[in-house]
Amino acid sequence: MTDIVFNHATVRERADMLTFLRLCSERGLETVSIWGDEIAKVGETDALSVLNDLGMTVSGYNRVGPLAADALDRAEAELERAARFKADHVFLFTGGLRENEKDLSCARRRIEDLVGSVLERARNIGVKLAIEPLHPMLTGDRTVISSLSHANSLCEALGPGIGVVVDVYHCWWDERLAAEIEGAGSAGRLFGFHVNDWLIPTRHLLTDRGMMGDGIIDLRGIHSMMRRAGFEGAVEVEIFSTDWWSREPAEVLDIALDRCRCLFNRE
Repeated sequence: MTDIVFNHATVRERADMLTFLRLCSERGLETVSIWGDEIAKVGETDALSVLNDLGMTVSGYNRVGPLAADALDRAEAELERAARFKADHVFLFTGGLRENEKDLSCARRRIEDLVGSVLERARNIGVKLAIEPLHPMLTGDRTVISSLSHANSLCEALGPGIGVVVDVYHCWWDERLAAEIEGAGSAGRLFGFHVNDWLIPTRHLLTDRGMMGDGIIDLRGIHSMMRRAGFEGAVEVEIFSTDWWSREPAEVLDIALDRCRCLFNRE
């Protein structure tokens, strides 16, 4: 049976971190994906205490970034907190173009250099970094890494300690998707697999993701690509949606669990 993990972002508008942990535990889930800003809201001591009392572990820690030369100390502090929570990997949020910046090639070189600097600190702390390429529509303001091809090339250049997370929302359209997943798997750098769905029409670039099965993404097909590439990790539900955020968190988790079990346990 496929393991399922929830990213706190799926219900964070109506469930603080402590509530989120308890809701996941009540449903028999043993692993969660967490956010540093949500830890800050409830306090690190209480968050760690509840996590340990429930016997839960952390897959992804969100996040380090946006990246800037004067923000490396802040990035290091996030890496250290991720280490205290024993996260499997830490997400890099690179940021997009700077104000009045138009040279995308230059922006990408700048970000790649900063990723290298953060990676050095991550290696010293003992945590892994995860690049999650985002949909090209978000290149301007959220990340200049908009394809698995770019992410894989950067990981190859930087060496150990860094890998990729495949989020179907951002990658489903890519004609090179199967090849890039296979390449990442062969190199041992497939760190995570995020699921949601692409709605038609999409009303908002960031906060209108669909529940699995409500959109047009071939979720089973991409999951099969991940498995063929050697990925044995969990399916992580991450839904940014004003619609789903307005519902009771317990209802959202139950619907998502049912959808995942139908989609991914029948392959």
